[in-house]
Amino acid sequence: MIPKSSYPGDQKILRVVSINVNGLRSSVSKGLLEWMEQSDADVICMQESRITHVQWTDKFKPEGWYTHLFPAERPGYAGTAIYSRLPFVSLTDGLGFELADSQGRFIAAEFDLGLEQTAHICSLYLPSGSSGDEAQARKDHFLEEYAKILKQWRDENKSVIVCGDYNIVHKRIDIKNWSGNQKASGCLPHERAWLDHIYDELGYVDTFREVRKEAELYSWWSNRGQARAKNVGWRIDYQACSPDWKERTVNAWVYKEQWFSDHAPVIIDYKL
Repeated sequence: MIPKSSYPGDQKILRVVSINVNGLRSSVSKGLLEWMEQSDADVICMQESRITHVQWTDKFKPEGWYTHLFPAERPGYAGTAIYSRLPFVSLTDGLGFELADSQGRFIAAEFDLGLEQTAHICSLYLPSGSSGDEAQARKDHFLEEYAKILKQWRDENKSVIVCGDYNIVHKRIDIKNWSGNQKASGCLPHERAWLDHIYDELGYVDTFREVRKEAELYSWWSNRGQARAKNVGWRIDYQACSPDWKERTVNAWVYKEQWFSDHAPVIIDYKL
């Protein structure tokens, strides 16, 4: 990760970060807020915040950041948050269907970035299906409903950056153990086909892959065994963007110098 000051002086950069914090209180205890201060980030989208509004005290809201939390109805579960150096034009919680909204799985923040239209930077926490058939059925329902919304946004020519933990790898390059996970939730053929649909048919862009083509760039590692030490990982955290962001993508990183959760921050720089 390079400082934004290393870009040409006339180049305005928007730095967007996505991170599943696996409990905001836990990640803050591991230095997340200190890292945010020196990250040069403009917008940070968090997933799995697992904190209620009552617990979300001022110590979690550092000076100089605009903050918004959308918790799940069930305490200690799911939830999303957005922290931004830039003021919000508007905020929208939820996607309009129960599975997303009762679990705090989506926030859209609208920003005026001086472009032709306002941009919506979103934090998405897609369900996991790994606990069994019922969980997978809920995940599949979410994918079905969310795809309709993604199509509507393209029909409206909406400018969006949807950051988040999608709980799906896309291609062989995105997972260390491809053959051993073909029947595992997150690597199922129909899940990967869903990502094909939103990228190839709806026209969204996996902006990370616009600038980083190499293998073994993962964003999540199991806590079992030596997965992190051996880099036996999955790339399941994305910034899926409307096509207007494709040519604006200039750099991307997975930050692994510090660990705040079982996911690493995915950082992308866009030129404005």
